Amino acid sequence: MPTPNVSFEFFPPQSLEASFRLWDTLGTLAPLTPEFVSVTYGAGGTTRGLTHDAVKTINANYGVPVAAHLTCVDATREDTLAIADSYAEAGVTRIVALRGDPPKGSDGFKAHPQGFGSSVELVDALAKTGKFDIAVGAYPDPHPEAADLAACVEYLKRKSDAGASTAITQFFFEADTFFRFRDACADAGIDARIVPGILPINNWTRVRAFATRCGAVIPTWLDEAYDTAIRDGREDLLSIALCSELCTKLLEGGVEDLHFYTLNTPDLTRDVCSALGVTSRVTLAEVA
Repeated sequence: MPTPNVSFEFFPPQSLEASFRLWDTLGTLAPLTPEFVSVTYGAGGTTRGLTHDAVKTINANYGVPVAAHLTCVDATREDTLAIADSYAEAGVTRIVALRGDPPKGSDGFKAHPQGFGSSVELVDALAKTGKFDIAVGAYPDPHPEAADLAACVEYLKRKSDAGASTAITQFFFEADTFFRFRDACADAGIDARIVPGILPINNWTRVRAFATRCGAVIPTWLDEAYDTAIRDGREDLLSIALCSELCTKLLEGGVEDLHFYTLNTPDLTRDVCSALGVTSRVTLAEVA
């Protein structure tokens, strides 16, 4: 089984304690020489400034390529492209272009009157600058706002045609879910690289609630497995085993790249990577 290329997603810290946790997470995972790391926006663009600061700090100090999330929420086209330009000037040329989640408590996404109305529009504008390698989101289980999986594939095709070179999927729980989606994308003529998003489960209760909100299908067997593991105090062991098995099946099915949603807690991600043969290749002194 080939050793995969890996990448890691973080969210920007909103407190001093969270800052220490992020930098500790980077110190643990950066030595695995990821293809890149990415930094998210909060819902409604609430962490926009924090994201900018984290991206530029990582890019300047940690020796790993960094991708900045950029959304359409609550910003004009001019402001959004100015942010992108500031990244390019700082040497950050990877963008994860997303529509973005609406602010909490709102009744859905509403485009800014002078803003981008969709991720397709954002991708198109970024691509026309010629400055960026653009990634987008993808949904192997249907997005809550989509009619069905075919609608998700069709929308990804539009983003790919607009200039996205990579699609990173929402997390999922069974390898066949990804393979069905990958096959549907190939049938639709999508040229973008499809990278599975992997979520090591550090708290099943929270992950289950999030999966329900984002439309990820939860197999019955998974509920039963975690009920037993939590009762026996073996939740982390189960998480490492299941995540490693999922990744192994993906690699055996021809996947070469894995994108881990770390939630700024590195241990499970590191342990899964180790099980897949991805181990530290540089010292902390070289990374810091």
